[in-house]
Amino acid sequence: MTTPLLEVRDLRAGYGKAEVLHGLNFAAAAGQVITVIGPNGAGKSTLLNSLMGLLPIRGQLFYKGQDISAMSLEERVLMGIALVPEKRELFGTMTVQDNLELGGFRQMRLGNANWRATMDEVFDLFPRLKERRDQLAGTLSGGERQMLAVGRSLMSRPDVLMLDEPSLGLAPLIVKEIFSIIQTLRTTGVTIVLVEQNARAALAVADHGYVLEMGDISLHGPAAQLAQDERVIDTYLGAAKQAA
Repeated sequence: MTTPLLEVRDLRAGYGKAEVLHGLNFAAAAGQVITVIGPNGAGKSTLLNSLMGLLPIRGQLFYKGQDISAMSLEERVLMGIALVPEKRELFGTMTVQDNLELGGFRQMRLGNANWRATMDEVFDLFPRLKERRDQLAGTLSGGERQMLAVGRSLMSRPDVLMLDEPSLGLAPLIVKEIFSIIQTLRTTGVTIVLVEQNARAALAVADHGYVLEMGDISLHGPAAQLAQDERVIDTYLGAAKQAA
């Protein structure tokens, strides 16, 4: 059996004495897109922050077969794990190009002399960023800021890219564009962990889905199968039931 690229065993995490995640187990293979859907407050962002090393955890986290549970955020970044946070966390007073160059830190540390060439690949994915490369990040539209946040993470050439609510607050046309980019990224071999309120769009691009409710995984399976599940339809997809 092939070793998963990313595997979580009995993951427990929270804030202070309040446990938010209650013993989660899941895995993602290389090049796979998995999505985590669920209501607000279910623990979806807590999950990504735990995987990134922003929160202490109990349980085990394996990456390429190695237990990295005790590793720091910086160590996980250097190993090839990247997170695009919900708030994007861009440097608003710096230009688009400067933000992207900061994202290349991992490749620079690994001694890749051609790390800046990745910027051309990012500009191919997001032509709008190329047009605005000298513009301050703080003056971009919401959709452009999301593109920049994703592009900055891609500059590190991650093996695992985690996306926290990439469609949040964006107009429908921009949401469609963002999910089109996610479909394109899957062809590059990067493993994607997608946390998303837009369950319909998330399940459409994912290979496997997990439903997180009150800190526990209540359902999981192939994304196409979950999209046809009566409970998922009733709770998360709404009118999709009538359209089916």
